[in-house]
Amino acid sequence: MGGFESMTRKICVVITARGNYAKMKHVMREIKKHPGLELQVILGGSIILEKYGRILETDYVDDFNVDHVIHFLIEGETPLTMAKSAGLAVTEFANAFDNLRPDVVLVIADRYECLAITMAATYMNIPVAHIEGGEVSGSIDESIRHAITKMAHLHFPASEEAAERIVRMGERPEAVYTVGSTSFDVLAEIDLDDLSSVVAYQGIAGAGGTISVEPGKYAIVIQHPVTTEYADNLAHIGETVKAMHSLQIPTFWIWPNMDAGSDGISKGIRVYREKYQPKYAHFFKSLPIELFGPLLKNAACIVGNSSSGIREAAYLGTPCVNIGSRQTGRARGRNVVDVGYDAAEIEQAVRQQMAHGRYESDGLYGDGAASGKIVPVLVSYDFSPQKAICY
Repeated sequence: MGGFESMTRKICVVITARGNYAKMKHVMREIKKHPGLELQVILGGSIILEKYGRILETDYVDDFNVDHVIHFLIEGETPLTMAKSAGLAVTEFANAFDNLRPDVVLVIADRYECLAITMAATYMNIPVAHIEGGEVSGSIDESIRHAITKMAHLHFPASEEAAERIVRMGERPEAVYTVGSTSFDVLAEIDLDDLSSVVAYQGIAGAGGTISVEPGKYAIVIQHPVTTEYADNLAHIGETVKAMHSLQIPTFWIWPNMDAGSDGISKGIRVYREKYQPKYAHFFKSLPIELFGPLLKNAACIVGNSSSGIREAAYLGTPCVNIGSRQTGRARGRNVVDVGYDAAEIEQAVRQQMAHGRYESDGLYGDGAASGKIVPVLVSYDFSPQKAICY
């Protein structure tokens, strides 16, 4: 095993957002259990902040030892603060890696700080393993994901299509392992028909009292900012708000992530909530995947632009109304109807999806067994910091 000083490999996992914790949770469990691996954990970004729900303080967190906590987020959620946060993240993660001396850094997907993590590790000759590379999507995520791919040494894409794209980018085929979506591993182990914990969590009540969680009778809304459409995010969420206000169905609305434009999305939701005090809606800062999974599985529809409508909803057979450009080009299953930023179009699509009902489970992004495919490779793969394009 070139470049490693001991028989136990130190695998450093960095968690910066609620979605990434949901995706990495089962992988971290398997790393921790394996005698040939040592798990290192770094926390930073939105997952440690009250503003975004501090999901790590809930009862749905595994007993992982946290080796380092990093504050790199600059307040503002603008393109300027996002760029500055990324720059600060490079410095802070470099310090953390210098302290922890990991053998491999494991990063996921396409968040802007994941590029900063990859840069720091690569400059320090620490091999990088990348989960969920090779996909196509909208926003700045598209560019970040492929930049990480070109710096990473080992690739764990979620689909065969993504794997083929990574190889076409000049990566060695023997460094690419198709494993599926890692979040499915958690979903495969929980009772997805049990909504009792969801009902108890934070109290399920809107402005006018209790909200129904009857299967097939409610919607979930998650709309994140699109950083490349920064100035338009407030107007975009306004169209979604109009559509849901017209529908008046029980709705569980989950707050947006920390990307540039988040303040515009949040403002649109807050103004609507305070002005109309919608009796049909309940708002969450975040939800652990153990609660989000059953909520999504039993929803009549998920609305917005979250990748969970493309990935997890397809796996669970939940109808999705995907709004706007954030998921442009991403492979989708039969459960997805795409619409623009138009209230009437959104409302019509939600009604259409609710009338259709559930879809068959789609294995486009895996089968719930990704962690078991990733960990053996992390144990045995012959890493080398030196890379070269293979064509």
